[in-house]
Amino acid sequence: MTFNKTYFMIGIGGIGMSAIALHLIENGASVWGYDKVESPITRMLSDVGVHIMYEPTIEAMPEEVKHKNVEVIYTAAIPKRNPLWQFFDLQGNRMYKRAAFLGKICSDKKTFAIAGTHGKTTTAAILTHLFATDNRAFTAFVGGIVKKYNSNYISTGIDFYVVEADEYDRSFLQLFPTHAAITTMDADHMEIYDSLEGIEQGFTAFAKQVKHTLLVSYGLPLSNLTYGFEANASYSIPSFKPHNEGYLFDVVTPEGVEKALYFNQIGKHNLVNALCAISLAHLEGVSFESIRKGLASFPGIERRMNQYHLDDLLLIDDYAHHPVELKAVLKTIKSTYPKRKNGIVFQPHLFSRTRDFMCDFASVLSEFDEVILLDIYPARELPIKGVTSDNLLNLITNPNKKKVQKVDLLSAIEESKADLLVMAGAGDIGLEVQKILMQLNPTT
Repeated sequence: MTFNKTYFMIGIGGIGMSAIALHLIENGASVWGYDKVESPITRMLSDVGVHIMYEPTIEAMPEEVKHKNVEVIYTAAIPKRNPLWQFFDLQGNRMYKRAAFLGKICSDKKTFAIAGTHGKTTTAAILTHLFATDNRAFTAFVGGIVKKYNSNYISTGIDFYVVEADEYDRSFLQLFPTHAAITTMDADHMEIYDSLEGIEQGFTAFAKQVKHTLLVSYGLPLSNLTYGFEANASYSIPSFKPHNEGYLFDVVTPEGVEKALYFNQIGKHNLVNALCAISLAHLEGVSFESIRKGLASFPGIERRMNQYHLDDLLLIDDYAHHPVELKAVLKTIKSTYPKRKNGIVFQPHLFSRTRDFMCDFASVLSEFDEVILLDIYPARELPIKGVTSDNLLNLITNPNKKKVQKVDLLSAIEESKADLLVMAGAGDIGLEVQKILMQLNPTT
């Protein structure tokens, strides 16, 4: 696929859109775009030559991109009432949803696609690092900023691709990968799927599009190669133990047993994500000598169980935004730091998700020692009557709870009795984490 064209990207600051923008720039395209607000990602894109506007009006649009031959890529989160979308649609420009364009990029190459309601980004990032450690020539589009590479776009060549297959809006059905993994199939995006059965049907349809190898988490209702802690899985972890803020563990493969591997991240959920990446890398012919090096040197991902030691406070920043993910975080901190008093600052993400899982959120949040809630981050949604953080707060049974505005967050944290504090959510809470770090420890 050639890219010697001009592209306009609506929602260019998104994690998936920005990786595509970097790919286009690297391949000689002229890239322009729009996003609502300036961010570290949009500033990074500007630094490499992307032209970005922040006002969604035709008047603000440069003349260079008003032509019919400009190709348009837009995120599924952009409503069709957006004036820029309407302008290009009415003019008859060729327009692609992000997922469709990603599918076009990957259509003529071997592709590893990671799907699942949880664990996609961590698994894709680990697999990317394993391939990079083995000096493979490939390109990866990752749904998070991978440390060391400081990017969500890692390219060492174009022999094959690593991508995330996003279930939102059934985006993954735009992909026909050579190899794929499915990590989880929990209920989510009920505004799209209606039910858990709908989610499972969506993943089943995606599975049928995989051309060669499909690897699934053991226990999912799909019959293929499997991975997990269970002994009957094709790739399994029969034993593991904590070691140096990570794990020592054994792996059973279809060919035998590999003993005493070390993975440098905490969380049993992260260990099983690592096993998924190990399995795919091994199936692709990466040696266990190289896999060992990659696991021990994995740099981590921004906003995925990032730990900051601030005098007597351990602050953990995580992207968890679903009750299942919050449960995994809680289990991790309780098993890793059993003597610490824990607390959570949680920013619910989306009115629809908060509505659909209100009781589940309340249940898991009640298990933390302290709870601080922020208002719901709306993202692409309009408010839903009766769906608020105040209503969620009322359902939390732990009396050590409060809801605060962002301006009062530092004071709430300073008043907290917790010596381990998780800041979690998929909205803009990551920016609040950076503010808190600077305020509590200016040298961070």
